[in-house]
Amino acid sequence: MAIERIVSTKDDEDPIEVELEITLRPHDFTNYIGQKRLKQNLQLAIAAATKRGEPLDHILLYGPPGLGKTTMATVIANEMGANIRVTSGPAVERAGDLASLLTNLQDGDILFIDEIHRLNRSVEEVLYSAMEDFKLDIMLGKGPTARSLRLDLPKFTIIGATTRTGALAAPLRDRFGMIHRLEFYTPEEVQQIIERAAKIIGIKIDEAAAQDLAKRARLTPRIANRLLKRVRDYADINGDGIIDAEISTQALGLLEVDDLGLDPADRMLLMAIIDNYQGGPVGVETLAALTAEERSTIEDFYEPYLMQIGLLERTPRGRKVTHKAYKHLGRKPNSPDGQESLL
Repeated sequence: MAIERIVSTKDDEDPIEVELEITLRPHDFTNYIGQKRLKQNLQLAIAAATKRGEPLDHILLYGPPGLGKTTMATVIANEMGANIRVTSGPAVERAGDLASLLTNLQDGDILFIDEIHRLNRSVEEVLYSAMEDFKLDIMLGKGPTARSLRLDLPKFTIIGATTRTGALAAPLRDRFGMIHRLEFYTPEEVQQIIERAAKIIGIKIDEAAAQDLAKRARLTPRIANRLLKRVRDYADINGDGIIDAEISTQALGLLEVDDLGLDPADRMLLMAIIDNYQGGPVGVETLAALTAEERSTIEDFYEPYLMQIGLLERTPRGRKVTHKAYKHLGRKPNSPDGQESLL
């Protein structure tokens, strides 16, 4: 059974938490913290499109979950002064669903498709001509009497978001005029995000506590906001509602989130490699069996951050923990004969 993780990058399912998350999202580039290079490129494209009176080129945003792809799509729509329709790849099951979405758009509107790599292939094929020629080919009837009808579509922009660009079909990927990766944030940027969120929610937090939370937020805004809300709960019950360094340390200790942002599931994964395979290399399928997680979960939710901070390596033979991971976990690398090294 999968472990419930406070540092998961998956979206919150609690409606109250979701509503609060939406209120924390910035609505323009001025309040969007981080992703400086991406913002510069998009601001240039938006200014040029606005000057010409044209819609933006189609945009593909990719990167690990929780970094702000959905938020960026909303910011782009606001900066363009355009309406935005939001859907996701799994929700568009048939070509007719896509046709309904596209025919209800207006000139200049933006259609945001989250998890675009999960679109059905039959839906993708309808999307090709819609993106390139703003035409929609639909079939009327069945059998010998079936006929094709081509409809004109308004000039719209598709913004696609994905955590797995490799899963996108090449013809679909090539139809995006702009392809941008969202990078992990710096601790300083995460601290700014935490302080901004605290101000919006009405939480008093001192600088030391904000720094502590930023260090443990896995360089990800979604996790930073989630940790802030859990520490707020702790401060309300066990303190006076003000988050200081002592309160944040106690709360995060209770949540079992260490000073690098690792939770029990991360440590279990690393320790499984160390204890069962002498630090690796070990195949991802074996790791999935050991941790009772799906392979895609390990690749999408565990590995990106562990590799980013240098605790895990991906080699041709499998996954391998680093010396930094041994040091963080208080273990010593094994010598070639299988005994713990004295060094």
